[in-house]
Amino acid sequence: MADLPIAHAALAAAQNRWARLPAPRSDVMRSRWWWWILLCMALAVAGPLALAQQPKKIPRLGYLAAVSASADAPRLEAFRRGLRDLGYVEGQNILIEYRHESQDLQRLSGLADELVRLDIDVLVAVTTNAAQAASKATRTVPIVFMGVTDPIATGLAESLARPGGNSTGITNVAAILTGKRLEILKETLAGITRVAVLWDPRAPGSVPQWEASQVPAEKLGLQLYSMEASSPDSYAEAFDAAVKARSAAVWVTLNPVANSNQRQIAELAIAHKLPSICARGDYAENGCLMAYGPGYGMEGKDGARYVDRILKGARPADLPIEQPTKFELLINLQTAKRLGVTIPRAVLNRADRIIQ
Repeated sequence: MADLPIAHAALAAAQNRWARLPAPRSDVMRSRWWWWILLCMALAVAGPLALAQQPKKIPRLGYLAAVSASADAPRLEAFRRGLRDLGYVEGQNILIEYRHESQDLQRLSGLADELVRLDIDVLVAVTTNAAQAASKATRTVPIVFMGVTDPIATGLAESLARPGGNSTGITNVAAILTGKRLEILKETLAGITRVAVLWDPRAPGSVPQWEASQVPAEKLGLQLYSMEASSPDSYAEAFDAAVKARSAAVWVTLNPVANSNQRQIAELAIAHKLPSICARGDYAENGCLMAYGPGYGMEGKDGARYVDRILKGARPADLPIEQPTKFELLINLQTAKRLGVTIPRAVLNRADRIIQ
């Protein structure tokens, strides 16, 4: 009933004005005069009421993910939960349009354009591929990205402290962590000297992970084999070639195609007797021997927090890009048993979660 004081004030003002008007001289004029007063009073009351009752625009988000809906499920659920914690109820005070694409990444540009045409308030982009497609689609709609490896090298931001454009969000620092993953792999597999790296040359987030592997591998005395694959159909051949190159293990970079085909990769690694280390916990849940990296849960909640700040008036250019500070080590003992690998006690003791 917050609109009643407005209406009462308008009515009182109208009555004061009309009270000062001269009285009409005839009954006909007096009748018309009163009808005119009543009409004006009605308009004076209806105007403020109509303004007060105007419905507020419900914010609308676009959500573009270069990964299958099933593979994105843990992060998306964390994102939705983060929105709920901030007071947003989907379908009531916030609307979300979803687009997932994992088969043909060339379609991302068209999907980004489609979302922008829906008059969205914020465009959420998952993975570097999606973030780049979003950036090409709009320079005005705020973009919040998640799962981006290097936002500066890929042209999404000028710096982490001040992104400078219409994009900001969370980086997964996947390239920075390559040395740590290789270190865990060598500690787990005593005497290992050759490691295959499964990466996608067409994925802008995967390339820096392959490149960043070179220096730490040399320091650890490891020889890397380039295992390039850009489609699920090429995985079997890539694993065959890795074994022929005498690789003793495989490290799987984060990229949209791999993210959407985790179980296939894990099963091929087991079939080829290649212990694997991956970059996300869900890979280990799907059969990868080990996984080390930031969790989807915190990334999703952080993404929701960025959306909230932008909807409340913050500019992406002024919101620093955040890096994760907590990392998880997961070990799948079922996979270890299938591979005939014994995980050293020192490595097991550092695990945040062990899959029995």
